Amino acid sequence: MGLFGKTNERPPKEMVQEWTHKIRKEGYSLDRQIRNIQREEEKTKRMLKDAAKKGDKDTCRILAKEIVHARKAISRIYASKAHLNSVQLSMKQQLANLRISGALEKSTQVMVSMQQLLKVPEIMATMREMSKEMAKAGILEEMVDDAMESVNDDEELEEAAEGEVDKVLWELTAAIGATAGTSQVAEEDDEEDLESMKARLEALRS
Repeated sequence: MGLFGKTNERPPKEMVQEWTHKIRKEGYSLDRQIRNIQREEEKTKRMLKDAAKKGDKDTCRILAKEIVHARKAISRIYASKAHLNSVQLSMKQQLANLRISGALEKSTQVMVSMQQLLKVPEIMATMREMSKEMAKAGILEEMVDDAMESVNDDEELEEAAEGEVDKVLWELTAAIGATAGTSQVAEEDDEEDLESMKARLEALRS
């Protein structure tokens, strides 16, 4: 090819290594988000207990919903991490194929995982850019528009939250009961406080 016919395409091995690095980096970012959500969940649990002591039913239900949303967010992020790991393993396979055949190959597994990752707000931008690069390199077909549509599950979350409120309150009640059972040397006044709080939580569930 003449001088003006040369392309600036990077070597396939270099691209795969860069994608692997990006995937690993996004995985670390999701880990941090999980830890942040878990810390907020613990704070919310303490606030819910305080509200329960005061018999504030409305606040308890609001805080219980927040806990349910937090847990669902964590579950979603864990699912996203599984898809990231799937893509990362596929990239290792691509490197193996590259050594044997000298070319990258299309991967249905990567296609499925990337379609799911394009719906994750936290990493959507990076995954969209990466999917375009992979399509150009021949690993993926061009992503269709509906693969990038965000999923509006607010109503589903709201319904699920309503169904989980009692479970969250029961969970806290059980924890209080366990604490009372292991505190044999607690003062009589403290035991009365625990029983009073447990009674309030029982009332909140009804």
